Amino acid sequence: MSLTPSTMLPLGTPTIDFNLQDVISGNQVSLKNFEDKKALLIMFICRHCPYVKHTQSEIAKIGKDYTNKSLGIVAISANDVSAYPEDGPKGMKEQAKELGFTFPYCFDETQETAKAYAAACTPDFFLFDRQRKLVYRGQMDGSRPGNNVPLTGADLRAAIGMVLKDKPISFEQKPSMGCNIKWKSGSQPSYFH
Repeated sequence: MSLTPSTMLPLGTPTIDFNLQDVISGNQVSLKNFEDKKALLIMFICRHCPYVKHTQSEIAKIGKDYTNKSLGIVAISANDVSAYPEDGPKGMKEQAKELGFTFPYCFDETQETAKAYAAACTPDFFLFDRQRKLVYRGQMDGSRPGNNVPLTGADLRAAIGMVLKDKPISFEQKPSMGCNIKWKSGSQPSYFH
């Protein structure tokens, strides 16, 4: 396991479309699915990572808490399943069922979506406004496995609240930390070289 921070993609970066299958419903998911939402949260997570395991209950809770709000949410797993089979569709589906995910959970088999968003770690969070410009990226909160900081989702929840109220994000954005995305052999993106 290699502890990796978010790349902190520049604020204002526009969303990049994707077309991925939701392992829960079997439906294809793209930006079109969220056109009616004021904000969009894209999360890169997986099943095996201890950092995701540490945060996944709060990830599921955020999904439930914002079900009736104008926030689109999609989770994406992009890990190389030849090296980490539990991060493939079967394991993802089990994870979603165990946690009661209320949002699509998509498998990025080619890893192209993760590369397009300069995703680096699991979990990695990207929040976009109505114009689909990046307004927040970074940590869910200051809690990490073993640091005894309570898991609250405070940073991410504050950012979501501001976007839904059309307010600028007014606090310092700190990188998320987690396991590096498990890139396929020879396909590590250039932002790591």
